Amino acid sequence: MADELEKRLDTGMYGTPRINPDEQRKYLGTFRERCYLSMTVAEMKKKDNQEILISALPNYPQQLVLLNGKLPESIQTAYLALLTKHQMDFRVVSDAQDAAPDSIGLLIAAKEAVNEAEIDIEKKYPKAPVAETKDTPKKSFWHNIFH
Repeated sequence: MADELEKRLDTGMYGTPRINPDEQRKYLGTFRERCYLSMTVAEMKKKDNQEILISALPNYPQQLVLLNGKLPESIQTAYLALLTKHQMDFRVVSDAQDAAPDSIGLLIAAKEAVNEAEIDIEKKYPKAPVAETKDTPKKSFWHNIFH
């Protein structure tokens, strides 16, 4: 009886115990196994990644987008407008760890486990390499004739 009372008091004081609280804090309140796509705060600042996200959003209909509530207001406003425009369900998570460049800023998550192997936007949707053109000197007319 004392153990039950102690559990009840702990629950009242500290809230319901969480499973893997560090993982949930890192992944904006959800588990890694439920994540489809993630963007760090640094990745959210890049215009290319924003365009990749826009093209990827149709792949995740009916999924929840989680935004780090500690993002700078300019970034947060831009992504809220983008998500509203594309009619995506979203939630701003205010108890996220922080808005450091390597912290997760945006996450597309499911309600159940999906076990995606890669969730980082830059690794999942790599940019096409830009073809480098070598500036080779043009050969003269006489070079072609005598060689």
